[in-house]
Amino acid sequence: MPSLPDTSDRIRRNTAEPVNRRIAEATACRVAFFARHPDLIGRRLRQLDAEWDTERVLEANAATIALAGTLLALRGDRRFLAVPLVVTGFLLQHALQGWCPPLPVIRRLGVRTAREIETERAALRAMRGDFEQLALLRDEITRAEAKAEPA
Repeated sequence: MPSLPDTSDRIRRNTAEPVNRRIAEATACRVAFFARHPDLIGRRLRQLDAEWDTERVLEANAATIALAGTLLALRGDRRFLAVPLVVTGFLLQHALQGWCPPLPVIRRLGVRTAREIETERAALRAMRGDFEQLALLRDEITRAEAKAEPA
């Protein structure tokens, strides 16, 4: 039985490489911009907190279309029940394989994965110095371990 793809990188694996490259290059350009304008990093981090990732866009899209199909079916034409059936099938396919028909369109629109968004967030936080305390703590732990080692 084939194994299911791990969830951490399945969207990137199911996206055309030129699209992945364009998204990565756009992220790198933004990070370079904020390296030159560190005073704007806080505002960008707030924007990243509000950015929708591919999973959220797919879920909202599927829920909206399925709900619309269900409502149309309830208003009189049962053939509209095919709409939520197809959409939920696509959603299941995405959950199992990491791909569904709307994904290429969503990615071409530049919608990033949660990991891609988090990569930009981590780079900006590092530039801002958010992790300097971790380096100091790591140094303290290293010194403490060295003192605790038997001679």
